[in-house]
Amino acid sequence: MDLLERDAVLQDLAGHLQAAVSGPGRLALVRGEAGVGKTAVVQRLAQVADPHIRVLIGACDPLATPRPLGPLLDLAPRLGPAVRTALTDTSRSDEVFDCLLADLSTYPSLLVVEDVHWADEATMDLLRYLARRLPNVPALVLATYRDDEIGRTHDLTSLLGTLAGYSWVYRHDLAPLSRRAVARLATGHAVDAEHLYRVSAGNPFIVTEILAAPAEPIPATVREAVAGRLAGLSTEARMVVDVLAVLGLRVSLPLLAGVLPNSEGALDEAVACGIVRTDGQVSEFRHELTRLAVLEAVPAAHRLRVHRQVLAAMRSGPVATDDLALLADHAEGAGDPKAVLEYAPAAALHAAALGAYREAAAQYARALEYADLLPPGQQAALLEGHSQACLLSSRLDEGIASLRTAVGLRRALGDRLREGEDMRWLSCWLWPTGRTDEAGQTGLDAVRVLEELAPSRELARAYLNLCQLACYEHEGTAVTAAHAQNAIALGERFGDAGVLVQARFHTAAARMLSEGSGWEDCEQAVSSAMAQDLPVDAGFMALIMCWLAALQRDTARTTAAVSRAEAYCLDRDLLTYLLCTRAWGSWGLLNRGLWREAADASQKVRSHPGAPPVVRALALTVMGLVRARQGKSQVWPLLEEAATLVDSNCLLDTGLGWEARVEATWLAGGHELVRAEAERCLASLAGRTHPWLSGPLACWIRRAGGEPPQVPAAGPYALELAGDWAGAAAQWDSLGCPYDAALARLAGDPPALREALAAFEALGARPAVARTRTLMRARGVRPVRRGPRAATRANPYGLTNREMDVLKLLNEGLSDAEISARLYISPKTAGHHVGAVLSKLGVHTRHEAARKLHHPGHG
Repeated sequence: MDLLERDAVLQDLAGHLQAAVSGPGRLALVRGEAGVGKTAVVQRLAQVADPHIRVLIGACDPLATPRPLGPLLDLAPRLGPAVRTALTDTSRSDEVFDCLLADLSTYPSLLVVEDVHWADEATMDLLRYLARRLPNVPALVLATYRDDEIGRTHDLTSLLGTLAGYSWVYRHDLAPLSRRAVARLATGHAVDAEHLYRVSAGNPFIVTEILAAPAEPIPATVREAVAGRLAGLSTEARMVVDVLAVLGLRVSLPLLAGVLPNSEGALDEAVACGIVRTDGQVSEFRHELTRLAVLEAVPAAHRLRVHRQVLAAMRSGPVATDDLALLADHAEGAGDPKAVLEYAPAAALHAAALGAYREAAAQYARALEYADLLPPGQQAALLEGHSQACLLSSRLDEGIASLRTAVGLRRALGDRLREGEDMRWLSCWLWPTGRTDEAGQTGLDAVRVLEELAPSRELARAYLNLCQLACYEHEGTAVTAAHAQNAIALGERFGDAGVLVQARFHTAAARMLSEGSGWEDCEQAVSSAMAQDLPVDAGFMALIMCWLAALQRDTARTTAAVSRAEAYCLDRDLLTYLLCTRAWGSWGLLNRGLWREAADASQKVRSHPGAPPVVRALALTVMGLVRARQGKSQVWPLLEEAATLVDSNCLLDTGLGWEARVEATWLAGGHELVRAEAERCLASLAGRTHPWLSGPLACWIRRAGGEPPQVPAAGPYALELAGDWAGAAAQWDSLGCPYDAALARLAGDPPALREALAAFEALGARPAVARTRTLMRARGVRPVRRGPRAATRANPYGLTNREMDVLKLLNEGLSDAEISARLYISPKTAGHHVGAVLSKLGVHTRHEAARKLHHPGHG
């Protein structure tokens, strides 16, 4: 198992070890909180140590009365006879120390003493003794300890002070894992990586325990670990920990003092235990899951009493905006519905204003528990706020359910304006759930309701919604522009900047989809929304740019658009938009021929519990298409699952679903089925103009031996349908799509077939390789290689001789152009070979590939 984000520490320790065994010796201190992975680092260091180095690992135990020299007693069988005799035959520590020093002087050694914070006095003295004399010993002494469990009076603090004066003592901190590392560990698990990071604070032990038992709110191992750390606390310190758990993750010390006067000494004891820490005037738990484990054990009556005390204290003076969420929490804990309804909605509004939509959704949900105490209008307002927060934090089912209820309440109240507005929002969010037919009908109903009233900002947004749906469903430039003009007229009248910028954006997007022009206008609209600080509008348009670029197979634009949208949505907590962006990004990786990366990215999106149906359908389709192109099994279960998640029109509109099904059928050899499936898809497009959807379907009919119908076809598809395979392949090359370029070359001359074969082989496209060889034999094109050569089979990575040549040139730092010149091949073929090498080696960069040349079997 990989040790994430520990490479730098391991490299430093390995360097210390190498230097120490050559002399002079060194002492390394590795510190970090409980569960951060100190033992894992020690074990990995022992694994990579030179076999000639003796590895000695002992540990201190958390005993009420620690064993004198406990780590040495564990190591005795591996030490020399003099040390063993001294340990058993004498009670004089100095003789044991002298014998151990002599023993370490005899062999290059790695001596590890783990958990020194539990060490007895004699072990502390041993480390002092060794540290002073290490420069004369060929050994690295490595000591680990929990820095969250030592205070000013701990014995280890004194030892560390002694060691501070030695230049051969090195200190290394193990930090908690980053968000990215936690997300990587969560890949393939049905958990929210952001929530996992939040409750664990990146602690590897807590992360792995949650992943091992995702259905348990608090894994038993975490609960037991917390209980064990609390067991040694005094009654007063345990009371402090319990009250802190009730008060929340971060608690001001004055507030704690108000609940528990004269608790300073007990708090110091709790801090020394490592459960909590203080920072200025704030005390906090190190991990939210630890707090929840403590809270679980606090008696209900005690919790209620503390919540009521705190609520009364906080309400006695002015209420700060930042305290609203805390007040709502204590109001709920105190069993005070009126206080919940006073503070939770206000906390939700504050969170939403800051872009914290998940927090806003949670606060609205808290208020909705008591909504029956409110009149219908206020209930509807809470439901509307809850729906928006849920929809933006990728809790679509909850958000849509709240919207449906709000529509009913507004209708019953006769509030036609809010009814129409809620229907418009409902239409907007039905689309990403894959219910495109209902989205369209609900959008029309919203406009009908609002058109009966006076012109309004709400009607402007309803027209904008129809403009968006017309764009996504490829109804053409004229229809989209007509809705856009209606939206713009009212948007200008009511000063709605978001309506104006989105209407112009979608008009340009529809033009780009139908006619190929409009990208620059879309870019300008996105930049305008960002400049005007319209985060929801800007984030939404930024993700649509990813879809447009991926749909048009423009890999450079896709990469840039995904990078921008991902960063923007991450910064503003737009989780739904972020997941959509990553799904389109996986499609871009597929187009670039980076199939391993595409499958990995798709799996992460698919496994996210908040992924909308459209996003999951796209991810499943990318995964299925990768498997189909690689000749693997379980293709159709993925494609069929994708088809069941969304309406058939949605599968077609997104641009990949139907085409993937047709291609998978072609790769399996079913020409008649290919033609039938493609013709059925084209029939669904009747009345709509989208060259990037109809073009590929017509090309698949042609590749399957049929007569393609006359349909709109974009760039490279139009060239292929016109018989200009060379022009089509060149366009695909310029777009950065090697697989599509190779498909176009299948209609070409013998050199083109050979180039297609080389590209398919480089990509690992086994079914396409087989079809190309069959085609070459039928056309009398020779020679045709039959399977991998013996040298390829013997290579540990499955590299061909030519790919090994390329790998060696990568080691020299050569570019594709330089590789092509050195090997007398075209730059495109060189690029295909480089891609194949990276894929087979399972690396992402040329530098990583070069390292494999020198260290086979290692990263």
